[in-house]
Amino acid sequence: MSMQIGIDLGGTKIEVAVLDGQGQFIHRHRLACPSHSYAAILNTIAELVAMARQTLALPPPAVVGIGMPGCLDAHTHLVRGSNTQAMNHQPLKADLQALLGCEVRLENDANCLALSEAMDGAGAESNVVFAAILGTGCGGGWAVNQQLLRGRHAIAGEWGHNPLPWPSAEELNAAPCWCGLTACLETWLSGTGFASDHARVNGGQQSAIEIIQAMRAGDPAAMDSFERYMNRLGRALAQVVNLLDPDCIVLGGGMSNVQEIYPKVHAAMQAYVFGVQVTTPVRAARHGDSSGVRGAAWLCR
Repeated sequence: MSMQIGIDLGGTKIEVAVLDGQGQFIHRHRLACPSHSYAAILNTIAELVAMARQTLALPPPAVVGIGMPGCLDAHTHLVRGSNTQAMNHQPLKADLQALLGCEVRLENDANCLALSEAMDGAGAESNVVFAAILGTGCGGGWAVNQQLLRGRHAIAGEWGHNPLPWPSAEELNAAPCWCGLTACLETWLSGTGFASDHARVNGGQQSAIEIIQAMRAGDPAAMDSFERYMNRLGRALAQVVNLLDPDCIVLGGGMSNVQEIYPKVHAAMQAYVFGVQVTTPVRAARHGDSSGVRGAAWLCR
């Protein structure tokens, strides 16, 4: 039976999954991501692959697929654009191939989400799928006819590092993003950005989950923070529709689990979509937080 090993290299955790020939999980395990140490990240990935092999009595793999924040630069072959900043400017692919003794296929984590959901998830019936991660960071990926759209510089879908469109004067004075630019979508639409916005307006240090819980309990400040979030998400997704008009938009990451997003999102987009009644389906990832690691494993095929 053919098996595929995938790794989801996230900002807070690293997960390994093994899929069978039908794309079903036969093994999953995750460890905390030592995000401040590149060497520790490499060792954690090697540990997870070794654990999977031992658990399933697998032979050495021919290939391992890995979803990661950022991408490999097409010219230098070094990581760039990762919000796990210890990885930037590192030869991740070469180091992992030496450590694991096999071919490693690296792909942006939002691309892995797009691939998984386009193959057999929330975008399976769609030709053009845009997938957005609203998690620790914020990114996007495109799948066209179940194939990834990477672009000349491997940055197709780098939605999170475009500026918030149609900004207010207050939004123009936002704090800079870690990437050095100002008002990136990541600073507004990630779970981290949502919590930071609430803290700017109200003080305190509540997490995104705590703010959502407060909103559901009727807290006015939390409700206002969520309304601001929805307005910004609507503007950002409207820009995607205006640019490439996808058949489906799929949301992943922690904020995608906030079910209150979905009844409100079309109204939030409508004022900014150019000249039409917006009908683009906006759906939560069918495979939830499993989608990224599934997409990484699909890379092995």
